[in-house]
Amino acid sequence: MKNKLFLLLLAGMALTTSCNKFLEEEPRSNLSLEQYYANDGQAMATVNSLYRRGAPSRYSVAASAYVGPTASINTMLTGYFINTYEGQEQICLFARQLTRQQNTSVVSSTMNTIWDESYKAINIANAGVKYIPGINMDESRKKTLLAETKFFRAYNYFYLVKTFGAIPLSVKPNETLADELYLDRTDVAKVYELIETDLKDAVADLPAATFAARGHRIGKYVAAMTLASVYLQQGKYADAAAAAKIVINSPHKMTANVDLQFNSAYNKLRTTDDLEEVIYAQEYDATINNSGWWTTYAFSSSATSVFDKYSIFERIYGPTNQFLNAYNTKDLRIQPNQFFHYKYTNPVNGKTWTSDVPGIWYYFDEQAATVTGRGTKDWNFYRFPEALLIAAEGIAKSTGVSAEAAGYLAQVKARANTEGKTVATWTTELQALSADDFVKECWRERLREFPLEFKMWDDILRTKMFPVISTTEAGKIDFVPLVGAKNASGATFKESDLLWPISPDEIQRNNKLTQNPGYQ
Repeated sequence: MKNKLFLLLLAGMALTTSCNKFLEEEPRSNLSLEQYYANDGQAMATVNSLYRRGAPSRYSVAASAYVGPTASINTMLTGYFINTYEGQEQICLFARQLTRQQNTSVVSSTMNTIWDESYKAINIANAGVKYIPGINMDESRKKTLLAETKFFRAYNYFYLVKTFGAIPLSVKPNETLADELYLDRTDVAKVYELIETDLKDAVADLPAATFAARGHRIGKYVAAMTLASVYLQQGKYADAAAAAKIVINSPHKMTANVDLQFNSAYNKLRTTDDLEEVIYAQEYDATINNSGWWTTYAFSSSATSVFDKYSIFERIYGPTNQFLNAYNTKDLRIQPNQFFHYKYTNPVNGKTWTSDVPGIWYYFDEQAATVTGRGTKDWNFYRFPEALLIAAEGIAKSTGVSAEAAGYLAQVKARANTEGKTVATWTTELQALSADDFVKECWRERLREFPLEFKMWDDILRTKMFPVISTTEAGKIDFVPLVGAKNASGATFKESDLLWPISPDEIQRNNKLTQNPGYQ
């Protein structure tokens, strides 16, 4: 690990008053880690800093007009999504072409950022685990803060282990030059052991309230959803189903369609924060922390002639026509102005954007694009359909296809159906499938439901199966072994494509680190 860990900028964050929903940033001065956890207020402020640093920002921060959040680049490996500015943002090009091995130096700056920011968050969390128990404060509040700290340590390690494989595992904060800064890579299974332990503690100790009800703080259901994802990633299916069912039995529920147009569930998800469907989200606000370039990702570059609130529009994460064929023609998600769109008229000036290739309607914040230039829509990390699909797959893999498993999958399929097919009808049909076919149907629904939230590569990585989307038959998706398969750009997957390279800068700093196989 980097020798600057002990010099972390511990950017504290303090809760604002009741008129503001945000965890507002408030930078602190040169204090030691122990001093940062000296009392209730300091502990709260430092734990708050974890909400906006490290792994969560890999999914939610749209800091550039030309390349999306780091997690979006993983999907480029499939060839089903492309960045039209990949000539400049070459990490996207080399991911799509599966040539990262020959271009390690080009992608290393991104790898540095992932590594640095995640380990900074982990170091803060490690200090919290060490010092919070000794603070003189209300015991219930202490237990909750400690559980939040463990959640973020686990969340950051989860992102790192999926990205790099075996990584250095540290549970003690680096506070002085005397601390051990250079650690060996730890076996993946050992990393997952810590992740599971932290998340199980968080599930046990956090309040049983939704993220919105807790004032946008981590609660039991966020921790349970993350634990379910962690179990699923490892193939621990029964455990994954059990954790997912904690969420399913919570106050969370699916957003309903009012109609199949602009009042659909998918449009509500696009425009409305704090829906009961949303389990965990990143907050955005026009004053404290707006959503950056998110809304510009909804269009192609020609949109600059239609809007005047943003100087750049770019299709930094655009689906190929082959990917769009993942949906059958009766699927609501593929209809115009649900997930994707081809035409928009600005109501302020009457100018119209049209495109032969789809923009991503799901990212569009109309108020930001037409009036304010500052996006406020929160970014959703986890939604209720994911709990349903994890439980469905977990049950089918561990005990077989049951009415319960079929019912969970049926809820996701019924909402996306435009012909009025009920959950009961879907349940009956799905229950007749073999376990293998049922599980693949879960994979298909995950592909269709979450393509814009950067979960596709995680599923491919855990199953070691690549989804082959038909170019001729809408809705047809087959699966083939990942290694040896061709992605949608015609590149062949190698074993070394399963992980990203550790940055050469990190290896130079820490000679105990070794590079992932296949990379320069």
